Amino acid sequence: MSKLNETDIQGFVLRGYNLPVARYFFLHFEDAKRARGLIARLLSHVTTGQRWDGAKPQSTVNIAFTHRGLQHLELPDATLLTFPVEFQQGMKHRAEILGDSGVNSPDRWDEVWRGDRVHAWLGINGLALEALDARSAAIITAIEETGGVSVLGSQEAAAEVIDGKPTTKEHFGFTDGFGNPDYLGVERSSQPGQGKLLPNGRWAPLATGELLLGYADEAGELPVAPVPHLLASNGTFMVYRKLHQNLATFRNFLEQHATTYAGGKEKLAAKFVGRWRDGTPIELSSDNPDLTIVEDPNRSTNFTFGADAEGTRCPMGAHIRRVHPRDAFGFNGRLINRRRITRRGLPYGRFAPEGTPVSDTEERGVIFMALNASLSRQFEFVQQQWIQYGNDARLGNDKDLLLGNHGGHGRFVVQGDASLTNPTFVCSNLPDFVELRGGDYFFLPSITALGMIARGLVDPR
Repeated sequence: MSKLNETDIQGFVLRGYNLPVARYFFLHFEDAKRARGLIARLLSHVTTGQRWDGAKPQSTVNIAFTHRGLQHLELPDATLLTFPVEFQQGMKHRAEILGDSGVNSPDRWDEVWRGDRVHAWLGINGLALEALDARSAAIITAIEETGGVSVLGSQEAAAEVIDGKPTTKEHFGFTDGFGNPDYLGVERSSQPGQGKLLPNGRWAPLATGELLLGYADEAGELPVAPVPHLLASNGTFMVYRKLHQNLATFRNFLEQHATTYAGGKEKLAAKFVGRWRDGTPIELSSDNPDLTIVEDPNRSTNFTFGADAEGTRCPMGAHIRRVHPRDAFGFNGRLINRRRITRRGLPYGRFAPEGTPVSDTEERGVIFMALNASLSRQFEFVQQQWIQYGNDARLGNDKDLLLGNHGGHGRFVVQGDASLTNPTFVCSNLPDFVELRGGDYFFLPSITALGMIARGLVDPR
């Protein structure tokens, strides 16, 4: 296909910025005309997908809207009704479908997410806190001077810094951020294993329509999108979920079960996730971490599960195997090509090195953001069928160890073999390692669509 118009697509969609600090503002629109005026004013700030010449920018700005936000911007009803139903309803009202019950239920979320008042997400990423503060101050000034828009709250996020360098570690100690897919027409440093598996064992980019509206997806169809076409084209949908991590619970659980697991603590942790804590895929190195694999772009994501059908190397229920099963279901991986999502986000809260006293009550976790052309076919399917239910992985009702809503009743099975250091092992009475603290579904429009919204020019006819 021809190259995408990168200047029309928000940079947050096309580029993993990999900037170490971020601040996300949650906006409420009180006056439609003034709110549209703010969007017009912010247009010059919004970072596009255009490639950076040389160094990264000091900061970036991107904006997305809930369905309620688009209503408050007075988009025509005939347009609002053409958005996918799951986006119209919003994440809170899909709680039952998503398994967001118990500790994850909406009545336990942070206050900002409880009242259906968030109309827009405004994300700022920065190279340093000073740049983040400067750009935030400029944005807040624009909001105050325009009027008609209030800031309901904000969320800080930042990469863990080790030896003075930002890393991709999360609070449980694992290196993260390996699995984002390749898409046709999207320029990025691609690695084998990030796209779709071909019959010859090589990898190819996914269809553009798995990420962006207005393009054919893996079925050769256009994803469900609002009218007019100009509003939808080059836009996408974003899932925003604030995931609190119960670090004390995780560390205690791992320590307790490692005492009876012959493979040892670090191997058990690797079995939970499917990667050793340094990022080594357990499928490629089952007995020890290997930095040479992690640091080799041709190897770090280049593996399949088809030859490990019983899960003796990487357990059937390991986190990375559940959320990206590759060829584990047979058919050379074709069953999963329409379930892929692009992840964005950063950790939040104080990092605590191993051995440091921690408490589950401390604010600590990951801001998880997923980009996909279809919320229901991609994110919701993965959340419902692969995270909160285990049937596709032949695991019955077992949920994902890390993200599952266990309530103290869950189970995780480590499939083993006859060797002494790789025994079959069962962890039962799983607690909730991660709790949902709120979020919503957002529409991330193109630059053209932002201009249409700002000028009140959205016309479905």
